[in-house]
Amino acid sequence: MSVNQIAEQDQGPRRHRLKGPRVPPNLFAIALGVAGLAQAWHAAVPVLGAPQAVPDALNILGAALWLVLVGAYLAQGPRIVLADLRDPVLSPFVSASALTAMLLAAALARGAPAAGRVLVVVSLTVTIAIGGWLTGEWMSGGIEPDSVHPGYFLPTAAGGLIGASAAAQVHLHALAAASFGIGVLCWVMLGSVILNRLVTRRALPSALVPTMAIELGIPAVAGLAYFAVAGRAVSLVACALGGYTILMAVVQVRLIPVYRRLSFTPGSWSFAFAYAAAAADALVWLAITKPPAATGYAIAVIALLTALVSWIAVRTMGLAARGQLFPAWPPADSPE
Repeated sequence: MSVNQIAEQDQGPRRHRLKGPRVPPNLFAIALGVAGLAQAWHAAVPVLGAPQAVPDALNILGAALWLVLVGAYLAQGPRIVLADLRDPVLSPFVSASALTAMLLAAALARGAPAAGRVLVVVSLTVTIAIGGWLTGEWMSGGIEPDSVHPGYFLPTAAGGLIGASAAAQVHLHALAAASFGIGVLCWVMLGSVILNRLVTRRALPSALVPTMAIELGIPAVAGLAYFAVAGRAVSLVACALGGYTILMAVVQVRLIPVYRRLSFTPGSWSFAFAYAAAAADALVWLAITKPPAATGYAIAVIALLTALVSWIAVRTMGLAARGQLFPAWPPADSPE
């Protein structure tokens, strides 16, 4: 199954009336990946003494991409949005727009605290609304086990954990603690369901294989959220989250042969944010523990991450140049 085929799983003939390219919600991963890279560069500033202008420029780029993608997505109309929210495969990716908004709002708060705080609250509210809606949708039944994938972490687990970091940064500590609770509890509840699907069911379709990188991103985001809520100190919980992140990093190494068999698609942006979160978490640990050769480790981490995201960006621009980035709407007489 290709990304285009997944993107075409909207419901009903309404889509046939629309003109122009289809903007599926999985494309929000582009802006999310750029915002994640900015977060990693921000974490590198105290370790490397890197200029703050680098993450600031990346956040501006992420905001521009977010505005374009959200505008193009909403222009498709509310019926398409509702269809995506009911789609068992596509629905989790809708929340990536709100996750990106939280990261960008938290970054804005460093220079404009009042505006950043308002936008953090608004974007977290939207995230919780989407997560609650989708959880209710999934609980209503009718989802085949093979439709489940690691992207299901995004609306609630990732949303709560990113929200915790963002709320703590704007000094809304009670809200940050509540959001952390949402993220951790949803991670625990969904984790067993998703792992059971990955281990006991048939392999994911190739277009969804990159979402397995999210298995690394979630514990990394949890680690960042814990440091934001509880303070940057080595503790039992911090070490436990760090240990699980390392385990999932080893899993990613084992999956390299699986990833190498994939054709490049926009779904490859799933790697960007997940690995950026892991890099940011590693850089925070380096800043806290200050091991020998910390600078060298930090340079390696941020250089590898930047190279990966740059490669994904170049390949994406190639798809755009060939007119393959946005899938076209299926013709009216195509089979549903």
